[in-house]
Amino acid sequence: MQSGYTCHSCLKSLIRTPGAKSFARHVRTKPVYTSTSKRPYTQINGKTRAIATQQRRTAATAESLNHRLTRNARGDLKTAAPLGVDEAIKSSERVLLQPSNLFHSFSNSPAPAIRKRAAFMKSHAYCPHPDHRQTRIVTSPHDPEARKTTKSIHPPAHVNFECPDCGLPVYCSERHWMDDYEHHAEICDTLRQANEDDHDLHSGRFFPEFEYPGPQIEEILPNMTNWDTYLYTREYNAINEDRSMRQATRLLTYPMTIASVIHELSPYNIRSGGRLTTEGLKSLSALRYSLHPPRSGSGLGIEGLRPTPPAVRIFILGARAESSLPRPVWVQLEYLFHRCPLHLIFIGPESMTNRDDEFPLPERTATNPFGGIVEDRISNYMKITTFVEYYHTMHKANYFQPFDPYFDCFVLFHPGLGHPASAHEWEETLPQLLETKVPIISTGYTDWDMQRDKKWVEEKMAGEVDLLMEAGENRFRSLRWDLNDLDPGDISCGNWGVWAFRGKRYETTMRDGVISV
Repeated sequence: MQSGYTCHSCLKSLIRTPGAKSFARHVRTKPVYTSTSKRPYTQINGKTRAIATQQRRTAATAESLNHRLTRNARGDLKTAAPLGVDEAIKSSERVLLQPSNLFHSFSNSPAPAIRKRAAFMKSHAYCPHPDHRQTRIVTSPHDPEARKTTKSIHPPAHVNFECPDCGLPVYCSERHWMDDYEHHAEICDTLRQANEDDHDLHSGRFFPEFEYPGPQIEEILPNMTNWDTYLYTREYNAINEDRSMRQATRLLTYPMTIASVIHELSPYNIRSGGRLTTEGLKSLSALRYSLHPPRSGSGLGIEGLRPTPPAVRIFILGARAESSLPRPVWVQLEYLFHRCPLHLIFIGPESMTNRDDEFPLPERTATNPFGGIVEDRISNYMKITTFVEYYHTMHKANYFQPFDPYFDCFVLFHPGLGHPASAHEWEETLPQLLETKVPIISTGYTDWDMQRDKKWVEEKMAGEVDLLMEAGENRFRSLRWDLNDLDPGDISCGNWGVWAFRGKRYETTMRDGVISV
C-alpha cells in the first residue's frame, strides 16, 4: 500500500470544510477524560522497537517523497518526476507549521481553509452568554442555552471575539468573554487541543500514523483490551505522540468499534463488569461462529474444494461521512476475521457525503432497483455497497430478506434515536429492525446521549427489546475532540460509548403435551 495515497485519503476524510457536516450528528456534550485516553502508546513499546520504527519511518518518508503524487487541475493523479536525495531532504523540511508552532487563532491561521471556517463561525454561531435570549430549544442538560432564561434582555448575537487561550471565536465581545470566563474555562483547554489538531492536519508534515499494516498470520492473535494493546499486537508503526494518536484513532474508531463487539476476543464479556448480558452472549456467539469458522481442509487443488459460506453482512444504517472513510481503514476490519468474507452495506440518504467524485449515481434498473454503488474489488474478502435510500423503504421491498442471526448485524453510529430532531426518522425503521432478531450495535457521544436513545427504544417498543450489551464507554472511542462550526463550544468525541440490543426472542416449551411460549 502506498503511503502517499493512504495519507492523502485520510487527510481528505479528516479535514473539515466550512459548514460541512461532520462524521455524525453533533449532540451537546462536555469533555469526559478517562484513563483510556491518557495511556500513551509508547508505554508498551520497547526502545529497540521505537528506534527501528523510526528508521523505517524515515526510509518510508524519503521513498514517498521520491515517488510522490501530484494532482492536475482536474484532480487526476499523475506521477511526478523523481527527486534527488538532497531535494527530497529539503522537501521534507518544507512544511507549513512546525510541531511547536501549531497554535494560531482561527482568523489569523496560516491555513486558508481554517480562516474560512472562522468566517463561517462568526456568521452562524451565537454567543453563549446568559444575557442573550435563547436561539433554540434546549435538548440537553449540558447545552449552554439552558443558562439563558426568559429574563435575558439582549437579542442573540453572533460570536466575534476570539479567546486568546483557545484561539476560537466563542463570544460576541470581550466583555461577555471576561464575564463568563469561569464557564468557558471548563472547555478552554480542550478547545485549544482541537485547534492545534486541526492545524496539524494543515501543517504539511508527513503522517506515518495513516500507514496501516497488512494481514497477519492467523496464529498471531490481536489483543483488543484497548488502543495500546491492539496497535502493538497488530504491528502498527509506533505512535509516540499523543496528537498522532488522536489523529489515527479518529478514523480507526469506526471499524474497531464494530470489531470490539463481534470479535471472539472482544473485551466485553458476561463476567462482572463485562457489560455483556446472557442474551447478548447468545446472539454474538451465533455471529462469531460464522466470523471465525473452523478449518475445513480447503486448498487450491480439486481435492481441496469445499463449500463456501455466504458473507457476513454488516448493515450500517443512517450512514454519513463514515461511508467515505478511506477503504484501507475499513480493510483493517477484514484482517481481524480470517477466512470469513465481509459485506459492508451503507444505507441512508446522506451515505454519499464527501463522495462527490462518485456522482452521478447509477441508474435504478430491474437488477439494481435502488441504485446501489458496489465496490467489490477492495480486497479478497471484503465488499462494500452504498445505497442512498431510507432503510425502511428497502425493508418493505424485501430487498435484504431473509435475515440470519449467524450472518447479519446492524450498526448505528450516533443515530440520535431519542433526539427530537431525528427521532421521527427512526419510528418506522425501529420495529423493522427488531423483527429481524439480529444484533443491533449503537454508539453515542456521551452516556447521557446513549441513555436517551435507550430510553426512547424502550418506550417505543416496550417489552419487545432484549438488551445485549449495557451502555458504557467504548474502549475504542476516538481520542480526538471535534468542533461544531455552528457552535464552537459544542465539542464531540466520536463513538464515545457503545451499547447493543435486538428484538425480543420467545422460546417455546412443551408442557403436558401443550406448546407454551
